[in-house]
Amino acid sequence: MLADLQLKNFRCFEALGVRLSGGFNFFVGGNGEGKTSILEAACVLLRVQSQRSSSLVPVVRAGAKAFALRGTFDGHIMQFHYGGLRRTLKFDNVEQRTAAEYLRISRVVSLANVDIEMVRGSSEPRRRYLDFVGSQIDARYRPALRAYERALRSRNALLKSAQPRPRELSAYDLPLLEHGTHLRAMRAKLVERLAPVVAAAHLRISGAGEKIDLSFSPGNEVDFAAHLARSRPQEIRLRQTVVGPHRDDVDLSVDGMDAQTYASEGQQRTLALALKIAQAKIFAEEGASPLLLIDDIFGELDPVRRNALLAALPADAQKLVTATSLQWREQFDEAAIFELRDRALHPL
Repeated sequence: MLADLQLKNFRCFEALGVRLSGGFNFFVGGNGEGKTSILEAACVLLRVQSQRSSSLVPVVRAGAKAFALRGTFDGHIMQFHYGGLRRTLKFDNVEQRTAAEYLRISRVVSLANVDIEMVRGSSEPRRRYLDFVGSQIDARYRPALRAYERALRSRNALLKSAQPRPRELSAYDLPLLEHGTHLRAMRAKLVERLAPVVAAAHLRISGAGEKIDLSFSPGNEVDFAAHLARSRPQEIRLRQTVVGPHRDDVDLSVDGMDAQTYASEGQQRTLALALKIAQAKIFAEEGASPLLLIDDIFGELDPVRRNALLAALPADAQKLVTATSLQWREQFDEAAIFELRDRALHPL
């Protein structure tokens, strides 16, 4: 569990500290008080990335040059300092050269109303979902993803130059192909593992007999090298790499129909919840009870669906929950409750 969390110059907070319980921890307050930022800080501390943003630049408090996070997880002291030119990770007060050991011990699942974009939005939220899951269950995933992203950025920068030379482009093809091939294989395997777990989770929280399917839709053909070579004229015209894992997607369907186009909003929200429950289940299968970050969704669910969601989540998982009110608090007698007012926490 995450025993405590300290923030400095993070989002709207100049400084904030909180001691957490092992079960439910509720953060209650009006809109704009920073409830979601506390959950985001927990995610950034443990996973060195935000569940809300692809970049950590907007996380730094306005007017500050860096943010700092500190917490105790499973008895280990974890510290993350992020500035414009430098980031520092410390594990038990020892600075880490790489993030591998730092990221080894924690698992995080984030549930929020914006998760519906995984179903009805563009392919990017679905890729981010796969990457967030994959990097927490396979130590090879994050290095492959980062290496592919570096090769892609360099290659796209060259394509945007005045006159990209074929020989120079070919030099970037090798790392793009190598890391892209590994990344595609890991994503395909992950979707195959997720599919039955998502279907079971959907059945459990909806009670409906709808058939849920997930399938991997790769952004390149099996012969990545040949596909990349054939796309060269289009690349020169558009000045960007047009095939590869950065175009990967996950096809979601309900009773054989495209969920993005034909599913109702209620079906889309239930499917988004099922994707996150499946993530938590897989982490539990890996022997790591995840930290659950539940951002203002309980109040949007009727009692039946709320109870179904709670029953589907790992019972022993620590939960950080935000809410604007606790009209339904009788279900959580042993929860730690904090009121957030004027950027300060007040235990209730």
